[in-house]
Amino acid sequence: MRVDGRDIPVTGSLLQPLIRRTTDIVRVVLAALWLTVVIAASVITRPEWLALERSVSDIVGFLTPDQSNLVYLIYGVAILILPFAILIELVIGRQWKLLAGYAAAGLLAVLLLSITGTGLSAPKWHLQVPERLDTFLSQFLDDPRWIAMLAAVLTVSSPWLPTRPRRWLWFLLLAFAPIHLVVSTVVPARAMFGLAVGWLVGAIIVWVVGTPALEVPLDAAVRVLARRGHTVNALTVVRPTGPGSLTLAATVDGPERELTVELYGKNQRSSGALRTLWRLLTFRRGETAALHGSMHRAVEHRALMTIAADDLGLAAQTAATVAALDRGWFLYAHSAPRGTPLAEHPDSVLPAVWTALDLLHSGQISHGDLRPAEIRIENGDTLFAGFASAEFGPSDTQIQSDIAQLLVTTTAVFGKETAVRAAIDALGEQAILLASRRLTKTAMPSGIRKSVADWGSVVSRAREEIRKQTGQDKIEADQITRFSRNQLIQLVLLIGLVYVAYPFISAVPTFFTQLKTANWWWALLGLGVSALTYIGAAAALWACASGLVSFTNLVIMQIANTFAATTTPARVGGLALSVRFLQKAGLGAVRATAAVALQQAVQIITHLSLLLLFSIVAGTSADLSHFVPDAMVIYLAVGLTVGIIGTFMFVPKLRTWLNTSLRPQLQEVLSELAQLARDPKRFTIIIAGCAAITLGQAGALWASIEAFGGGTNFVTVTIVTMIGGTLASAAPTPGGVGAVEAALIGGLAAFGVPATIAVPSVLLYRVLTCWLPVFCGWFTMRWMTARDMI
Repeated sequence: MRVDGRDIPVTGSLLQPLIRRTTDIVRVVLAALWLTVVIAASVITRPEWLALERSVSDIVGFLTPDQSNLVYLIYGVAILILPFAILIELVIGRQWKLLAGYAAAGLLAVLLLSITGTGLSAPKWHLQVPERLDTFLSQFLDDPRWIAMLAAVLTVSSPWLPTRPRRWLWFLLLAFAPIHLVVSTVVPARAMFGLAVGWLVGAIIVWVVGTPALEVPLDAAVRVLARRGHTVNALTVVRPTGPGSLTLAATVDGPERELTVELYGKNQRSSGALRTLWRLLTFRRGETAALHGSMHRAVEHRALMTIAADDLGLAAQTAATVAALDRGWFLYAHSAPRGTPLAEHPDSVLPAVWTALDLLHSGQISHGDLRPAEIRIENGDTLFAGFASAEFGPSDTQIQSDIAQLLVTTTAVFGKETAVRAAIDALGEQAILLASRRLTKTAMPSGIRKSVADWGSVVSRAREEIRKQTGQDKIEADQITRFSRNQLIQLVLLIGLVYVAYPFISAVPTFFTQLKTANWWWALLGLGVSALTYIGAAAALWACASGLVSFTNLVIMQIANTFAATTTPARVGGLALSVRFLQKAGLGAVRATAAVALQQAVQIITHLSLLLLFSIVAGTSADLSHFVPDAMVIYLAVGLTVGIIGTFMFVPKLRTWLNTSLRPQLQEVLSELAQLARDPKRFTIIIAGCAAITLGQAGALWASIEAFGGGTNFVTVTIVTMIGGTLASAAPTPGGVGAVEAALIGGLAAFGVPATIAVPSVLLYRVLTCWLPVFCGWFTMRWMTARDMI
């Protein structure tokens, strides 16, 4: 490179890669919105749109017919040669790789607008020259495929075209609408649709492929450094340009013998704006650094923080210059980092490292990105590099974040015991305990995650070692996001509740009309009987847990369990909530899971035994065809089951999971069942509790039927409840909504209960056993969460 008569050798590639800018994403969104507006204006509000066009045309339509034809002719010729002009520009600029994107954009736009209900429709362009040239040109101007092709190729080519030709070409294409208003009083809707489709196609291709960054103004950077007293003799590319900066090592004559030159282009931080917006939406205010209005301000802030740290004697580098360059580039030059990385030193330097961090915080500076490479040792002194995420006047949150980052870094380099012991000796247990709450995957910045190998396990080891050395039973993680995991789970459950409640809400008017004829004493009896199911479930789980938990709290948990089970498919939420409650009550994870699994196993055995018993007692020839699935469904279920079993048997990872995770649980359940056989009292409590669940549900349905006039006996209702509930439990809907109602109504019909009684009875039963408990369960679950019971 020759600058001001001097030859400066440049080693390394300055080739700009294709990157995805924020503007590329915004362009796709805007193109999709514009296409939506065009479709809405053409289909929904076309009459009003035509009236508006005529009103505008009355104002601008001042040309005579001959003048209109002349304008149309000139514009038609220009728009006809537009794609060839773009092609020539690309050839002159030697953009050979772009020709594939150019062709793909044009062909794709034409193909999309050629699709009809009967297949592909070829363009109907009569290339033989007619008597009037303007008529010939109108074949292209009014064809949406031509306009779409022009918009697509121009969108794809724009980033590579010079500024002035690009602006003129876009002006020529967008002049399509006003030209038609002046000449023909209306803008063809199909042509506007083609323009929108072409823009969207081109925007998507640019977004997928990427756009080039700007040409590097290296000569301007050399001149700026020379004015600051640093004469550049040679440049070496250290890190090619990309999402970060273009970094070069410069050999100079001046106060420093070597400088690190960082160049930032307009497009170097392609997703910076979206990433910042995401952090603002998801992280709490104290977790998000102050926004910078531009990259100029961001780099300037970094340089100023380096100067402030250098005044404290803690900066590993000295800021040389900060300057804006041509074509939107920005320069930041600083001295090469002094000292050697932390990983090259023994653990004896740890006290000095923690002392240096404490001095940095005392100087009202937080670093924000304490990667191993950013911590350097020179003659026993600790220095810090980077400062891209540093803040002046840090909050307590930012100081604790620095401590947590340094804990992770030193743990990765020196091991957990040495790192944690040095931190506690330097800052004390209380400061380390507060910072350890931020030892979570979410709290770690991206720099730590990229630079520390297996950083997730390092974070876990550091937190566990702090707990061990401080004697704490548990370290609660600090919430750094606006929404905690529990809040997100509750939001999902609420959405599921709204989803499953919609079919019921739609039937509310008719149901309330039928309620006028109900006997409310029977309804109250059904509500009381359904309440017994919670006591039975609590008793069964209490006995399965060997009486190690509070029975009263178990009853309360069963109410919350109704909400969690109803709003999740297959009632998995209820099972997870039960396990969580037992863990919070002091049981280990394996023991809590085994207790819940034992209850479910006994529940299934009791359910099937009661079904067999009541079927024998019923002794009826009722039509049970409503309960028998179609043969194809049975074949599919059997085939799916065999396929799942075969997959788990032949896939090594799944087979390993069965042996390591599921097998211990099954062994625990089987051993518990064996112990139950030798403990009659506990066995009786579990059986009675599980039976109370099934019989209580049957009793609630029977009372609901009696509230509307009756028509069947308790034995029949019990069979319907057990068979219908079993079939509906396989339904994918949360709480079995829809499937439960259909199965119970069909079962009652099979036993001769009229639909006028069966339908309102089942709806009342669902209100008593599902919707009222779900409403109460939501508040109960929040109450238990606030008291750390789940």
